[in-house]
This record gives sequence, C-alpha cells and structure tokens, in this order.
Amino acid sequence: MEEKYIKHKYDPILPSKDEWPVVKLARERKEFVKKVSENAQGRILKLTSNNMEILKEELETTRYREKLRIKQNPWVVDPDDEGAFWGKVKESLLHASSETSLSKKQREAIYKEILESITSRYSEEIASNFKHQHYKFIRSVVTFGFARLLNAARVKGFRSIFSNQYTLQDKIQITGETDQLRDLATKGTIVMVPTHFSNLDSILIGWIISVLGLPPFIYGAGLNLFNISIFAYFMNALGAYKVDRRKKNLVYLETLKTYSKEAIQFGCHSLFFPGGTRSRSGMIESKLKLGLLSTAIEAQRNNYQEGITGISGKIFVVPVTINYHFVLEAPSLIRDHLSITGQERYYKENDEFSTSYKISKFLVKFFTKGSDISVSVGKAMDVLGNYVNEKGESLDQHGRVIDTSHYFRSGGKVTVDSQREEEYTHMLGRRIVEEFHRINRVFSSHLVAFTAFELIKAKNSKLDLFDLIRLPEEEIFIEYEEFKDACQRVYDQILILREQGLIKIAPHMKRSLEEIIAHGLDNVGMYHAKRPLIRNKKGQIVTEDMSLLYFYHNRLHGYELENLF
Repeated sequence: MEEKYIKHKYDPILPSKDEWPVVKLARERKEFVKKVSENAQGRILKLTSNNMEILKEELETTRYREKLRIKQNPWVVDPDDEGAFWGKVKESLLHASSETSLSKKQREAIYKEILESITSRYSEEIASNFKHQHYKFIRSVVTFGFARLLNAARVKGFRSIFSNQYTLQDKIQITGETDQLRDLATKGTIVMVPTHFSNLDSILIGWIISVLGLPPFIYGAGLNLFNISIFAYFMNALGAYKVDRRKKNLVYLETLKTYSKEAIQFGCHSLFFPGGTRSRSGMIESKLKLGLLSTAIEAQRNNYQEGITGISGKIFVVPVTINYHFVLEAPSLIRDHLSITGQERYYKENDEFSTSYKISKFLVKFFTKGSDISVSVGKAMDVLGNYVNEKGESLDQHGRVIDTSHYFRSGGKVTVDSQREEEYTHMLGRRIVEEFHRINRVFSSHLVAFTAFELIKAKNSKLDLFDLIRLPEEEIFIEYEEFKDACQRVYDQILILREQGLIKIAPHMKRSLEEIIAHGLDNVGMYHAKRPLIRNKKGQIVTEDMSLLYFYHNRLHGYELENLF
C-alpha cells in the first residue's frame, strides 16, 4: 500500500482556545499544583507504610542528594534560594531528631511538614507555565521562521524572504495514522510517545501537533533545556512541564509521576519521550523508562474507579517515530554511549547543542541543506497495548472488541494492585518498542551507513567494537562495487520486511539503487565537520569518523539485517 504524507494544515479540532484542556489547566494552575503536592504526599506516605522512621530516612536521603546536586552539578536554571531552602530542611530534620522534649506525634507532624514543603516546591518547579498568547506567537514564529529558511535555500535572491513557494510540509513529511489521532483526540485523552534523537524533537513535535489541528499537549522536557534562553522560552510557551534528570530521590520521582497522572486525568493530552532521554547510541529505543508510562495506566484505572467507563474516559497511547538524515548532537551522544558501555576505554566530550548561538547556526545550516525529516504516527493503542478501532474500542489480537476495565477488576470491582499495574506497564513498553520498529522509516542515509559499518566489521571480525572504532580512517576503504552489492542485499531485505508490515521506507528509497546510494552519501551526517561516509576521488567508500558511522548505522539495529554479512 502506497504511504502518503500530508501536504496541508488541518482545521483545529477545538477552534476555541477556552476548550483546550491545557488552557483550563493553566487557569486552575494554583489549585492543580496544590492537588499534585497533596497527592504526592499521600503516595509517599503509603510507600513508606506511614512509618515515620522510614519517612525520616527518605527525607534525609533527599536532602543529602540535593546538597550534592547543588555542589557538584549546578545549572543556570536552578532557583537562587536552593541552598537556603535545603538548609532549612536540614535544620528541621535536626530539630525533629535531636529535641528530646518532642512527643512522637510532634515529631511526626514535623516530618510531614517537611515532606509537604518539599513536594510543594517540586510541584511548583515541575508545573508548566502555559500562556495562550505565547503559544500562538511561538507557533507563528516557528512556522514563519523555518519556512523562510527553507525558501532561502531553494529560491535565490532577496525575494526568498517573502516567498511561499516551499512550505515546511515539503521538508517535514508527516505520515501514518494522522486521521485516527485527530478523531480519537475528540473522544478521549491522547498520550503521545515519540522516539528521541535530538533536542530539536521537542519543538518539532510541538509544530506537528499544531499542523494536525490538535490542541496543545503538555509534555515533559528536560530541565537542562531551560538552561538555554531560546529553548526556555519555546518550552514554556509550548506547555512543557519540567523534568530534572539529576533528581533521583523518591520524593521527586513520586511528585513527577503524580503530576503526569493528574494532568492525564484532567483530560490534558500528554507527550513524553519514553526513552527518557535522547538515544545516545542512535538506536531506536528498546528499553523504555517506565515511570511516566505507568502514570497513563494509573490514570486509566482511576477513571474506571470513578465510574468513567465510556470512551470519554479512555486513554490512547500513540507511538511516533522521528527520522533525520543527521543529528546535530551525534558526536557527543555516541561518545557518551561509548564511554558508558566501554567505561575507561572512551571519554566524553562537550554537547554540540549547548548554546543558543550553536542552535541558531544549526537551524540555518539544516534548513539551507536539502535534508528531509519524516514523522511517522503509529496506530493508537489502549494502555494495555491493544490496538483500538475508529470508535476507540479496544481490540484483541483476533480483532474482537474487549472491555479493558475488566483487566483492573478483582472480586467484581476496580481495585488498586501495584504489582499488576507494574506488569501492564512492562507489557505496554514492549508494545511501544514493537510499534517504533514497525513505523520506523528507512532513509537512504540509514541504508548506506548500516551497510558500510557492517562491511568494515566483517573485514575485521576479530576486533571488538572499541578496537573497530579506533581503526585509523586511512586504513578503511570499501570498493564501490562491493559496497553497491552489499547495499542491494540490505535493500532487498528491507523491502521484504516492508511487505511484512515490519518497517516503512521514505519516498526517495523508491529510486534506482545508484540514486539511493548517492542520496545517502550526500545526506548522512551532512552537517558534521567530519563526515561519517564519503566517496573519495578513487571512487572508494571511506569514513572520516568511525564512531559517527556507528551512530548512524545503529538506526537499522533491531531488524536482524546484520545476518546478511
């Protein structure tokens, strides 16, 4: 079946901003933050079995870790009163544990007050600051600015600034189940889960949501992005709530999960990157961070508990893959990956996406090159990983309609069962990974990078990955005919996988093999100072950076294509 991509902007499904759930949430922000803090306290007290000694230990662990974070890993975005706040927490903990005149009840009251102060602070920090006027402005800036850059690349001269000859939809291909997504967004609540390769993803997905005529989603963005002034403005305007990956303590993680669950239950369409962070290896995420994912399941169960059993109370999970020919941060990402997997055998370097200037430079270069982006929208699923039909009803593997509320029942009523929901979260995670691979779109750059790396690996079969990456570039070359034959083998297998519905291909992959290879070589890692793959003057295929070649090769990991070599 021929895959099409949208060439127009959809009409909004909710034309009035007052109907947008995110606007309603912004109006009730103060009350919502208070509710998140209170519910987080309840969760934490339950997890500590209402045992004040266990709670005291958690509070002390939290304070100690926060003290280390402030000292060892401070960020520009951190509040000025961090030291003072945690100093007060320390004083209160010391008072509660050392003051002999205090009764047991008084000590408990102090520990609960400390817990309340911390969850209130975390809730306020996490909460989004969505403002409709800013959202509208940013949406128009992104569309106008990116489109102008695109036209400057294709329409020569001063008139390019005012040209509308090319639109973002010419460059950014949106494919897949877009109509189903729009339809279900009017029936229930959407949780969108995209792959994550670049810091550009957040802005890109925000633009996609707008193009599809969907109301703004709330989504978790790394607090580190708020270090960069231009990103901080974009993230706030797009309704992002903040996720601080430095904070690993129980109190923060439970507050974050509570925020996500409450927002979904409030009816806000939500988005988070289930990989947790950008893919360091360049691979499609295969192991997901399940914390935020579990909040969708919890919100669904809560809806059932409250008697909301119709489609309006249904939560739909929609996987999305984002495909690039190159990722700006690839050099630092792959070095991070290799340093983690190889421990002392590799070292980290600075992130290329660290300043507003570098981002601006990247955007200009990106849009003035001929490179494309593809965004694939997968089939919607319920929180158990079952596909849903056009009515939003869940279907089993035989296509029969099923009632998912039964999966949350015990003894005839909907019950809380943490172990059961943990298993459901793992099931959903596996289904999302399957869907990521199924809707992934192969680009020419993926094909040439994969083939070249596997050929080099086959020629040096006695070397492990780290020795392979250390091979001197001048010793690495592949004769073109050998490369072309190998590309043909990989391409043929990709077409078989496509027929089986296990992968997608981009339109440029329907050209002749010679054209596909030329296109791939032109585009793979096109922005980097050292190109992962080029054809030299002798016509041989060579690399200027083996670790980058490995990064781009990894996009086709997970399809067993390695068996062709």
